[in-house]
Amino acid sequence: MTSNSASACTWGAASAQDAARACVERPHLAMMGLYLGGFIGLFSESALNVALPQLTKVFGITASLAQWMVVGYMLVIGLVLPFAGILMKWFRTRSLTLFAIGAFFVGSLMSALAPSFGVALSGRLIQGIGTGLVLPIMFAVVLEVFPASQIGGAMGLMSLIIMSAPAIGPSLSGVILGYFSWRALFFIFAVITAVGLVFTAHYLVSPFELTRPPVDAASCVLSCLGFGGVVLGFGLSSLLGWGSPAVIGSLVVGVVALVVYSRRQLASDSPVLNLRAFSNKRFRVSATLVMISFGITLAAMYLIPQFAQNGLGLTATLSGLLMLPGGIVNAGVSLWSGKLYDRVGAAGPARCGFAISCIGAALMLFTSTDTPIVYLIAAHVLLMVGVPLAMSPCSTNGLSALPEEMNADGSTILNTMEQVCGAVCTAVATGMLSAGDAVGTSAGLDTCAAATMGSHYGFTFVLILAVIGLLLSLGMRKASR
Repeated sequence: MTSNSASACTWGAASAQDAARACVERPHLAMMGLYLGGFIGLFSESALNVALPQLTKVFGITASLAQWMVVGYMLVIGLVLPFAGILMKWFRTRSLTLFAIGAFFVGSLMSALAPSFGVALSGRLIQGIGTGLVLPIMFAVVLEVFPASQIGGAMGLMSLIIMSAPAIGPSLSGVILGYFSWRALFFIFAVITAVGLVFTAHYLVSPFELTRPPVDAASCVLSCLGFGGVVLGFGLSSLLGWGSPAVIGSLVVGVVALVVYSRRQLASDSPVLNLRAFSNKRFRVSATLVMISFGITLAAMYLIPQFAQNGLGLTATLSGLLMLPGGIVNAGVSLWSGKLYDRVGAAGPARCGFAISCIGAALMLFTSTDTPIVYLIAAHVLLMVGVPLAMSPCSTNGLSALPEEMNADGSTILNTMEQVCGAVCTAVATGMLSAGDAVGTSAGLDTCAAATMGSHYGFTFVLILAVIGLLLSLGMRKASR
């Protein structure tokens, strides 16, 4: 049974005051399409990295051109995400979700059947549209369909999706590519999104009132230039280098456009993205901690396989598999930390999480070319305990601090910051890795030793992120919830 009425729904609620805002008898069924869409969107973000060498051989292209399957995908997500909030005010949530998951489905089939690289890339860009819409919709809807006492657990499940999907991407895709071609990955994406379409069509409700505010065309252009420029600039930096005119130009245009865009949103009565959410200190601090957590995850996910292959000499398949225990632990902690928020709030879990992340990152600095695989797995597991322990409670804490009418904007802001931070942190980690490798090579170290030094440079960056997160979490109120 579902209803879009404003009356309180007491399904699963401890009291009328605890009731969900939208009446849904089985909220997890209502969310299932979004869960699947969010998981496969983020899974594909890292899973495709393993398939790039096959793409270069099949289409006869360079590695730099093949990287656009990843860079282009992140670019489109960065362009689409900021518009999700206002789109939810113009279109019914169910229709918008069907469009988003449908776009990912169509893009997956295009890439799977692509006769040329251009068609495969076009399909990948269409996938980005779907992911850019699904993520903020998922966060916004969960606050409406679950009773207040269950929101922490529900957010924990979404944290599991966000954190574990990219973490297990290299492992599972490595296994799939060991038996099938790269096209199989896209067919699997299509099958999962098809299931998501069925769940969405049958169970998802549209809990938001359609206010249809006026849309400022200038803000839309500035949003594309700002978020697109920053993501493109950092994405290209690992391919062209920081001194490239294309990188510098993209970043300058992006930063300037974001400054103008932000001023325009704060002065507007009908902003494309309501940045006034940042005036709420609880949301501001929590959003920053979520961003740092996501940055730690993506940077570590990039650095550990690089060290395993280039520093320890492991195969690509084994490098992916050694990350699987951390991915499994990540999933369990994500669920548990969401329920922990319902009991103790966000401050305690956030502090413990960042402290554990500091220990895991510090252990990475003591690795060498002779480091046992078990040691590397243990350090990675610590990171995968620490990050979700902080991230899920902080996500819930930040969004719960906003009034109901700002839910869509808050979820859009969180997801936009995560994707932008992910691109930035991955690029910085890549640069640090290359810089350390170059220093080691110039010092006369062998290939493995130089790669290990580069990894240490990269993990120093991860440790700095974890320390910053820990210091910021100390300023949270103990009963923050």
